[in-house]
Amino acid sequence: MPSSLIHPTAVIEPGATLGEGVQVGAFSFIGNEVEIGDGTRIGAHCVIHGPTRIGRDNVFHGQSAIGGEPQDKKYNGERVALEIGDGNAIREFVTINRGTGDGGGVTRIGNRNWILAYTHIAHDCIVGSDCVFSNNATLAGHVIVGDHVILSGFAGVHQFCRIGAHAFIGMGAFVNGDVPPFLMVAQDSYSKPRGINSEGLKRRGFDAGRIAAIKRAYRALYISGAKLDEAKLELGEIASDSEDVREMLDFIERGERPLLR
Repeated sequence: MPSSLIHPTAVIEPGATLGEGVQVGAFSFIGNEVEIGDGTRIGAHCVIHGPTRIGRDNVFHGQSAIGGEPQDKKYNGERVALEIGDGNAIREFVTINRGTGDGGGVTRIGNRNWILAYTHIAHDCIVGSDCVFSNNATLAGHVIVGDHVILSGFAGVHQFCRIGAHAFIGMGAFVNGDVPPFLMVAQDSYSKPRGINSEGLKRRGFDAGRIAAIKRAYRALYISGAKLDEAKLELGEIASDSEDVREMLDFIERGERPLLR
């Protein structure tokens, strides 16, 4: 490893593996069983514990704490891991914990996510790709987040909740139930659905027909006043001509927590 890429004050434990072109800033610590892919840059004063596998071309800004032990009283030191994909930007003071033995054992982060300052991603979370987590966004343990999800500043997600792809969670919203794909959620004590994330869908190439079908599904689920079983029947009819609504319906059917309504 060229000395110009590793600051002389950085500590790299013998069991760490660094790919080509990896940079490590001043006073950072890379622990045993940490694997870092080619081209990833680690800023100053970062701490990365293993077992952690990090892909290529990620950027970790100063003071981020990655791969720490889970903040779970049931954790007894068992071997658990963190996996991070490629091309993620992880800003200052972000904390991402490894998994727990009884929760799957692995926390996973996908690709090309933008994770801003003071974000916390707890043990056993599964985060997709192309997400934006704004400052101070927080995921409790075992949360599952789909692709293209936006968490605004100070948003918080309760443990075991799921957030479907393309959802938008507004500033300061506290999510304590599953959020289906495509929804926009705003603060009102515990968060309430406030329509679909139509602007985000347009930016990602959803045409008018696709968005109209999603709006019909939203009205059936949240505006019609129908009971959930009745609303699911109507979603099934709409889903016959819409793969997006089928995704919403499948998401609802797989739920283990109450649906946010």
